[in-house]
Amino acid sequence: MSLGVVDFLDERLDVRRISREFAEHKVPDHVNWLYCFGGITFLCFLIQAATGVLLAFYYRPGSDTAYTSVLHIMDDMPYGVVIRSLHAWTANIMIIMVIVHMLRVFFHGAYRPPRELNWVTGVLLFFMTVTFGFSGYLLPMNQLSYWATKVGTEIAGAMPFVGGYLQDFLLAGSKIGDATLTRFYTIHVIILPIVLSMFLAAHFYMIRKQGIADPL
Repeated sequence: MSLGVVDFLDERLDVRRISREFAEHKVPDHVNWLYCFGGITFLCFLIQAATGVLLAFYYRPGSDTAYTSVLHIMDDMPYGVVIRSLHAWTANIMIIMVIVHMLRVFFHGAYRPPRELNWVTGVLLFFMTVTFGFSGYLLPMNQLSYWATKVGTEIAGAMPFVGGYLQDFLLAGSKIGDATLTRFYTIHVIILPIVLSMFLAAHFYMIRKQGIADPL
């Protein structure tokens, strides 16, 4: 039965050739454990996506409902503590891994031509990862997340020229409230996942097309 399914897909999508290309792709001899940080970052993103979907089933954005819904997840839902803790800790690990990955790429000179665009997409992915962390930090709507977001938005507001506009956009008003939480939630679960997935696809395509760079 499984062979029949494979034959069906192979006739229409040429899956055997595609899988053979991936399986037989030669890895350069200089590749070692230092080259694993990008893959670990991607694994963290997949865990974030899976646990985030599960949390979204029970989370309710709102000044009066956000914190109680988080307590409900932690206290009443099966494995709620595990899922929320996994989501929170993986977010921290993802940020650390993307920083280490960028340092590895920088010190190995993997940004050299013809890989400049891949370096640019990597930098943008780094900023998106940090924005993921910042936007998700407010969602529990406890004292720690409230004041951390207040400090973060004030830092954004101190930027020259665009600071005021950026702060108004993030707060969706003059102070942190329901509109702010809704905006952060929308950025966190809709806008950033879509944009980051597009940049990830471009990042992986360029790695596949150009190969792994030789170290300096």
